[in-house]
Amino acid sequence: MTVRPAEEADGPALAVLDRETWSPLHAVTPPPEPPHPPFFEGRQDPAEFLVAEVPDLPGPVAYLKLAPPTPLASNSHVLQVQGLAVAVAARGRGVARALLRAAAERARARGARRVTLRVLAPNAPARALYAAEGYVEEGVQREEFRIDGRYVDDVLMALDLTRQS
Repeated sequence: MTVRPAEEADGPALAVLDRETWSPLHAVTPPPEPPHPPFFEGRQDPAEFLVAEVPDLPGPVAYLKLAPPTPLASNSHVLQVQGLAVAVAARGRGVARALLRAAAERARARGARRVTLRVLAPNAPARALYAAEGYVEEGVQREEFRIDGRYVDDVLMALDLTRQS
C-alpha cells in the first residue's frame, strides 16, 4: 500500500470514490446527484488530502482530508480530519488506519499538537478505529443532525500528538 499527498490529477477518481462511498452512516449531506462538480473545484485543495493506493486496485482507493478547523491563529496548533473515504473493494486491508497514521505524522511535521475529528454516533466501526488509533472522545453534541428521519449525535474526538511517538 502507498499513502501519498493528493495531486490535482486525482480529482476525477476521488470524485467517483466520494459518490460511491456516500452513506447516511457518516454523511450529513444529501446523496450526491448530477451534475457532479469536480472534486477539487473551489471547495477542496489537493494539498489538504492524502490518498492511498493498493497494488491490485486501480487509482486512489481512499482519501483523508486534513485541514485547519478554523482560520484563526489561536487555533493553528490543531488540524482536523474533515473527510475519510475508503472504496468498498479496499476495506479490511488497513487502508483507513494507514491514512490516519500518515495524517498524524503530517500533523506533527506541521507543528500541530492535536488532531480532531467529528463522527456520527451510529458509525461504530469508525469510532472503534479512531479509538484504536489513540483518539479519545471529548464531547457529544446531542441530536446535532437529523438523518433519515431520526436525530443523530455528533461525537467529537481528538488525538493528542504531544503524547504520541
